[in-house]
Amino acid sequence: MAQLRSDFLRAVTERGYMHQCTDLEALDAHATEKRIVAYIGFDCTAPSLHVGSLVSIMLLRLLQKAGHKPIVLMGGGTTKVGDPSGKDESRKLLDAAAIEANKAGIRTVFEKFLTFGDGPTDAIMVDNADWLDRLEYIAFLRDFGRHFSVNRMLTFDSVKLRLEREQPLSFLEFNYMVLQAYDFLELARREDCVLQMGGSDQWGNIVNGVELARRVDGTGLYGLTTPLITTASGEKMGKTAKGAIWLNADMLSPYDYWQFWRNTADEDVGRFMRLFTELPLSDIAKLEKLQGAELNEAKKVLANATTSLCHGEAAAEEASETARRTFEQGGFAEGLPEIEIPTAALKEGVAIFDLLKQAGLCASNGEARRLVRGGGARLNDAPVESESHLVTLADINSDGVAKLSAGRKRHALVRAV
Repeated sequence: MAQLRSDFLRAVTERGYMHQCTDLEALDAHATEKRIVAYIGFDCTAPSLHVGSLVSIMLLRLLQKAGHKPIVLMGGGTTKVGDPSGKDESRKLLDAAAIEANKAGIRTVFEKFLTFGDGPTDAIMVDNADWLDRLEYIAFLRDFGRHFSVNRMLTFDSVKLRLEREQPLSFLEFNYMVLQAYDFLELARREDCVLQMGGSDQWGNIVNGVELARRVDGTGLYGLTTPLITTASGEKMGKTAKGAIWLNADMLSPYDYWQFWRNTADEDVGRFMRLFTELPLSDIAKLEKLQGAELNEAKKVLANATTSLCHGEAAAEEASETARRTFEQGGFAEGLPEIEIPTAALKEGVAIFDLLKQAGLCASNGEARRLVRGGGARLNDAPVESESHLVTLADINSDGVAKLSAGRKRHALVRAV
């Protein structure tokens, strides 16, 4: 197709956000001629979003910086149903109080990335419970359900994969795609929203919304999806041995967040810089060509930029300095994750494998024992020879801490209390 004219869609393409679009040329023309209103939906299944949602968040930020208006749709209503997309089994249903608590935690994430307000390009946050909770279901089915073909719904991956694996798909979940399509229609009516964006697993749901608006209101809407982000090793973005990489500081410290990005695989550095930072493309092109030790400096640039966006520049600088003192000087840097152990317990001695587990450096005692046997565990930068080694008060320094390490890059402090 011809060169894209709108700043937004050019950036979407150049930085690697584009996967599919329902009518790219028409959307490009629309975005060139006027301000567009676009949304992405987020269900309230946890008190924070994680790195897996970061592509969508960055896409909304890119939209706003290009002069358009983002809508963050909180799924207060659809969370009561559960999105079957990408799931092997039914999601545990949450009560209203849990959904509200999760929504409050998630809201704080967006305040870091978007500017909210009443201006023409200011972001707004809406909740689909505002309209879904008031639906008269039979009337809803008559007015809107008749526009959905069950035959076609059965072909969507979110449904088909569950059926092929002979895993239960409840009728409640089967309704999800109808409700999401209705969300798009409602936002088009309420906010003049013309574009829904989301991950590639949402393509079917988004297309349903585009088609529903055309059939019911004769409105022309658009859909755009981002690719599934996997690491160079083929793993899903944000999944680690230690668990999800949360975006809220009370669920994952800024230091651990910084370390996650610092540990990016060599092959992913340039791609992740384009997706998860606002560094100029010309700078990224130079940084991703670095080799060896110089590439490690590029990873620090990535870690600093991503942590600044999520937690602020001060937190990024503190995390960077903590890492420098920990790794380059071998010190007991403040800012590392800590666990507190009673002095009385340390007088008797606490097994090193137990502390490794408590500190989150290993998922289980068995994993901790294997780490020690493999030579990967260190106490105060000295190798631990025995998996039954006891950590005592003799290992606590004058600042009241001892340093635990799992490999060369993961550390925690044991503080005597």
